[in-house]
Amino acid sequence: MVVGAGVFGVWTALELQRQGVNVLLVDAWGVGHSRASSSGESRVIRIGYGDRALYSEWSLHSLDRWKTLQRELERNLFLETGVLWLGGEEDTQIADTIRVFDGLQVGYERLTRSELQKRFPQLATHDINQGLWEPGSGILLARFACQQAAQHMVRQGGDFRLSAVKSPGKSHHGRLQTLEMQHGPPLEADSFVFCCGPWLPKLFPDLLASQIKVSRQEVFFFGLPAGDQSYLPGRLPAWIDLGSEVFYGLPAVGGRSLKLACDETGPAFDPTLGERSPSPQELKRLRGYLAHRFPALQDAPLLENRVCQYSRSSDSHLIVDRHPEWSNVVIAGAGSGHGFKLGPAVGRQTSQLLLDPAAETPREVRLGG
Repeated sequence: MVVGAGVFGVWTALELQRQGVNVLLVDAWGVGHSRASSSGESRVIRIGYGDRALYSEWSLHSLDRWKTLQRELERNLFLETGVLWLGGEEDTQIADTIRVFDGLQVGYERLTRSELQKRFPQLATHDINQGLWEPGSGILLARFACQQAAQHMVRQGGDFRLSAVKSPGKSHHGRLQTLEMQHGPPLEADSFVFCCGPWLPKLFPDLLASQIKVSRQEVFFFGLPAGDQSYLPGRLPAWIDLGSEVFYGLPAVGGRSLKLACDETGPAFDPTLGERSPSPQELKRLRGYLAHRFPALQDAPLLENRVCQYSRSSDSHLIVDRHPEWSNVVIAGAGSGHGFKLGPAVGRQTSQLLLDPAAETPREVRLGG
C-alpha cells in the first residue's frame, strides 16, 4: 500500500507495479488535489543543485523518466523551456553547480551580463554578473502529470482508492500489519510506503515532528500586456534568481501568465485547515521583485494567487528511508520546496528499499540526517 498520491506516491506506485507488485495507492482527497504539495499547474525541473551531486544525478534520472512517460502516454508533461540561473560574480552555488555538471557531462552555458541582456531583454540585469543556462531543463505540468501517471498505473493493473488514513495500526514482530482509517475498517497490506508530504509529522509525530516543519508558501501570477509574446515559453525560460532572497519564476504556461514566488521559508502552516488566501505583505514583496527584475511589468495586475506549503527538513534534504522499527515500511517526504521534479528517482529509491533488504539509503536522505 502506498499512502499519498502526490508525485512521490504515484511514482512509487508506478515503480512497484512495474516490478510485479500488487499496488494499492490511497489518498484522502485524490491525485493532485488543491491541498497537496504536488498540486498546481507547473513546476521547474532543473539539474543544477550546487554541490549536492546526488540530487543532480536524481534529476537526470527523473527527467529521463518524465520524458519516457510522456512518450508512452503521448501527452505533454514536460516543456523544454530551459532554466536560467542568475547570480553575482562570486556566486558559489553557480560555481559548485558547474563542477557537478562537468562531472556528469550535463550541457550548459555560462552567460555574461551583456549576453544575458541580448538573449533575454525582458530581464533587468544591472545587478547580475553571470548567468548559468541549462538548455535541456524546463517545466513539468504538475497536477496533470501526477494524474496521468496515476491513471497509467491503474491501467497497468494497479489500484487507486479515495480513502483517508487515520494512523498506523497493528504491528507484529517488527512489521506493520494494518492502517487505521478515518472511515471503515482497517486496511491490511504486506508492505507500506508513506508519501504523505505535510501530513507525515501527523502520522508519525514521535519520529518526524521534530524533523519536518510545514510552512506556508505563496505563489503569484501577474498579467501580461495584450499580444505580448516576450514572456511565453520559448522566449522566456524558467529562472532562479540568487541573492539575499532567492526568487524564482516561470513563463506564461497554459494561459496562466507570469508565475513568481520567493523561496524563503514562510510561517508554520496546517495543510488541512489552513486558509489559502493571499497575504498583503507577500504580495508587496513580489511586486517589488517584479518591478526590479521586469520593469516593463511593474504595474502588471495580479490575476491569481496560490497558497501551498513546504515540508522542509532542517537541512532541506529529502527523507527517503526505512522506518526504524518496522522493516516493511518506507517513508518518503520532506520535499523542502524542490522535490517535485525528483518523483521518479524517489519512486526508484522507495521501491529498492522495500523490495531489496540489502539496498542502502544514501546518507543525504536518511532519517535523522
